[in-house]
Amino acid sequence: MKCEICSKKAMNEYCKLHERAKENIIGKYNLWKTALNISWKEYLNEITKNPYTGSSAKELAEHLKQGEQEH
Repeated sequence: MKCEICSKKAMNEYCKLHERAKENIIGKYNLWKTALNISWKEYLNEITKNPYTGSSAKELAEHLKQGEQEH
């Protein structure tokens, strides 16, 4: 199986890097939602705009936005 984002080897839908990014993004959403009262889509937009966000997280956020997946 290959990662849906980068086509590297994956056990599920994502490779290890993108899977870790997914865990971090989902895990931190509730903090952002509580602090800033933002939607899932707004949160993903903030991730992609943030210059301190790593490339794997940005790639995953873009992928999630395209799929319009709700958390």
